[in-house]
Amino acid sequence: MPEFSELRTVGLFAVTALAEIAGCYLPYLWLREGKSIWLLIPGALSLMAFVWLLSLHPTATGRVYAAYGGVYIFMAIMWLWTVDGIRPSTWDIVGSFVALCGMAIIMFAPRST
Repeated sequence: MPEFSELRTVGLFAVTALAEIAGCYLPYLWLREGKSIWLLIPGALSLMAFVWLLSLHPTATGRVYAAYGGVYIFMAIMWLWTVDGIRPSTWDIVGSFVALCGMAIIMFAPRST
């Protein structure tokens, strides 16, 4: 598989996080908000897309899973703002930035082969 650029890696993580969050949010709407049970179908498809997208990274799975967590945190805070309509606090933003720094260190630090 060809080398991934940093931008492509972060973009893939972001799309992966959206798939995971949507895949969890849709069943939540059914369970907690009384929405249609039919939301489980796109929710399941979204979670399948999440698993597939996470598998596209060409590095060790443990490293991918650890680094992905940082992007997930950022995307969840963005979801809080855009979908839930709650403006993130300063601490939400600082925490997201710290998580993204952790992702960058894990994914992009020089490694011996």
